[in-house]
Amino acid sequence: MSTRTQTSHFAPKEGAFAEYHILITVTDSSLVFESQLDAVLKACTAAAEGRTVHFSRFFLSDAANQYPLLKQALGQLPEVPTSVVQQEPLDGTRIAAWLYATDPMDETAGVPSHNGYAHFWNGSLVREGDGSYAQMSGIFQDYGAMLAQKGLSLADQTIRTWIFVRDVDCNYNGVVKGRREYFETIGLTADTHFIASTGIEGRAPDWQHLVEMDAYSIGGLQPGQLGYLYAASHLSPTADYGVTFERGATVTYGDRKQVFISGTASIDSKGKTLYEGDVRKQAGRMLENVGALLAEAGAGFRDIAMAIVYLRDPADYPAVKAILEKSCPGLQAVYVHAPVCRPAWLVEMECIALTPAGNPAFPEF
Repeated sequence: MSTRTQTSHFAPKEGAFAEYHILITVTDSSLVFESQLDAVLKACTAAAEGRTVHFSRFFLSDAANQYPLLKQALGQLPEVPTSVVQQEPLDGTRIAAWLYATDPMDETAGVPSHNGYAHFWNGSLVREGDGSYAQMSGIFQDYGAMLAQKGLSLADQTIRTWIFVRDVDCNYNGVVKGRREYFETIGLTADTHFIASTGIEGRAPDWQHLVEMDAYSIGGLQPGQLGYLYAASHLSPTADYGVTFERGATVTYGDRKQVFISGTASIDSKGKTLYEGDVRKQAGRMLENVGALLAEAGAGFRDIAMAIVYLRDPADYPAVKAILEKSCPGLQAVYVHAPVCRPAWLVEMECIALTPAGNPAFPEF
């Protein structure tokens, strides 16, 4: 075996409908890319057996050269909403994968549906345009129109976005402006709510795409099922420093709660970066902030089903990995090279947690 598959299985009680987050990594970094790709795709196929796969993301070390081979290989497998991003795995390998799956759902309409809910995952959304502002604006316009065709709205049914920015230190301001202006057109302001998100360095396979986005929306939600997390004792509102995303979001079903924690770094309740230049202390504060968000949702580190840890400097990987493994034993995570949107942030983490704390007023998942 040249891969390692970590699978979190969640069902609120025995026999209940189950969710799976699957992280696949390569164990032999000496293999050429073609061999690593083959091993990862075989592991993906095995993990998908008997399940509905909603989404897959592939983390590549060199998207421009590796994507043609990946695309060709994926064409031989069942079609699944897929994200491809250049964020080099920090274990020295060339590819890693994250899959989200559930027990079998009805897919007759092309969208996985169960119990009155329709789950819309999208990966690697891009738009032509001159600069990151135009591309970000166009992506949101296209995505909003796509949802409208399905009878959904971004404001009410979008749970989470992931925004990958080529040369984030140069292009992030355009992303911030494009997102903020689009949100204003649909009534999303600091007085209403935003969308949980991560905005991070990540290169699309085509060098002309400065921005690409993944997104998750749910049809069939009732008022009150979608909530937001703030952890005001630890974190400032993002609007305080000019950006427009929520620190986290929750989706409450009759039998469970899903918790989506946005990209979280070493920041205080005033929006100030803490421990500049010290990645170990930043990792500690990052964990404290994530813990505060999880606690607000009635969850803890033990409930994390998957996590992604982003590092600006690959040399910090051993130290950060050791800190997280000590603080969060058994954490199912992938570590990638991806500078955060603020240069002083050396490390950032996002995660998805699952708990049985549902509300019987809503249909079960």
